[in-house]
Amino acid sequence: MITISLCMIVKNEERILARCLDSVKDLVDEIIIVDTGSADATKRIAAEYTDKIYDFTWIDDFSAARNFAFSKASKEYIYSADADEVLSEENRQRFRQLKETLLPEIEIVQMKYGNQLHNGTVYNFDEEYRPKLFRRLRNFVWEEPIHEMVRLAPVVYDSDIVITHMPEQNHAGRDLGNFRKQIAAGRQLSRRLYGMYARELFLAGSVQDLQEAENYFRTEVSSPDRSTDEITEGCCVAAKAARLRGDTVAFFKHTSKVIAGEGCSEICCELGHFYEEKQDYEEAAIWYYNAAYETRPALTLRSAGEEPLQGLIRCYEQLGVPKQAESYRKELKQRQNENEK
Repeated sequence: MITISLCMIVKNEERILARCLDSVKDLVDEIIIVDTGSADATKRIAAEYTDKIYDFTWIDDFSAARNFAFSKASKEYIYSADADEVLSEENRQRFRQLKETLLPEIEIVQMKYGNQLHNGTVYNFDEEYRPKLFRRLRNFVWEEPIHEMVRLAPVVYDSDIVITHMPEQNHAGRDLGNFRKQIAAGRQLSRRLYGMYARELFLAGSVQDLQEAENYFRTEVSSPDRSTDEITEGCCVAAKAARLRGDTVAFFKHTSKVIAGEGCSEICCELGHFYEEKQDYEEAAIWYYNAAYETRPALTLRSAGEEPLQGLIRCYEQLGVPKQAESYRKELKQRQNENEK
């Protein structure tokens, strides 16, 4: 049976930390808690489960904090968890079975992260795989009988364990603030973080958040270092911000960049909103239709489903075509029911 170190970074988690630890404490062999500046009873609660509690000065870098936590682990594998996660009894049994049977060549175990859309900010799916269990020390292995080479890619196993994500609040404000700090410090956002910033702005950003991000994305979409997909994502943010502040020239500049290519559902929705605000419901309906049926989303699945269908319903009600509005209302209901399954 493998041995496991549980590694967590926490801050002001007194309300939920025990719930998380109670669901996993008997499945791991070591519990490591790294506190990044709690002002409540978090550390006192953690002390009821472990004496391996460390302080880490917060430097606006989650990776640095997690790397510090990992450096304190001593077991064969490291299980990385957040305080707002819980394992149900069924999944505790799956975890225990995994611990008893995991093959030694497996270096990363992915587990399904569930309940993501509850208070979520950057998620399109309610359940998706995430790497959660990591071999602490990697063994390099030679492969192939001739022209041998060292295997570089890790051996990953997709388990059937589902972790229930139970956040008490939306972290959009914290995350978006952190993105702004990274940009203000002159750091180039990676492809992954660039897309996540744009997605989070679309899913959870306020008008102020969008306007504060507009100049950054307007600059990035003109950069030769950004890919076509990144330019599309950036134009989505810049166009939405321009529409919200009534800058028609900037709005059409950024929507046109995307429409001239393959287009995307987000830009079509933005054009739908623009014409709907002008009370040109026929034109708005055309763009909402394109969002729902003719293009694909670049950032959020909602822009190709619920959002344009709601727009079509509003437009056809305003146009005095209730039967058409009702047909889209039925389709919207059907899609919502399918998403709940």
